Amino acid sequence: MERLFFALAAIFGALAVGLGAFGAHALEGRVAANLLSTYETSVRYHFYHVIALLAVAFAISRWPGSGLPVTAGWLFVAGIVIFSGSLYLLTFTGQRWLGAITPIGGVAFIVGWVLLAVTAWRA
Repeated sequence: MERLFFALAAIFGALAVGLGAFGAHALEGRVAANLLSTYETSVRYHFYHVIALLAVAFAISRWPGSGLPVTAGWLFVAGIVIFSGSLYLLTFTGQRWLGAITPIGGVAFIVGWVLLAVTAWRA
């Protein structure tokens, strides 16, 4: 399972680099400043949680008997898709209602971090 999360981290990392570069080179001047700021927040949290997925891969290999890191990993994946994904879409479409689902991804991030902490604490 650690290989899966390592691979997911690499894929999401490559995607974050590409989306970050796109934002830096293609969006400036084409979207409103507040939407560009939203996009930058999305990329930043996307990157943070690529690192979280690497921590999950480490935790799974370090403490193989615990299912908590696996759950944390899926929560981080869900968080990237829901939190960052909704903000990317908001930037491209301007549909403000997408901001209403963003906190669901944020909660997934928070719970994932708590599960990693519990895993380490119990080890």
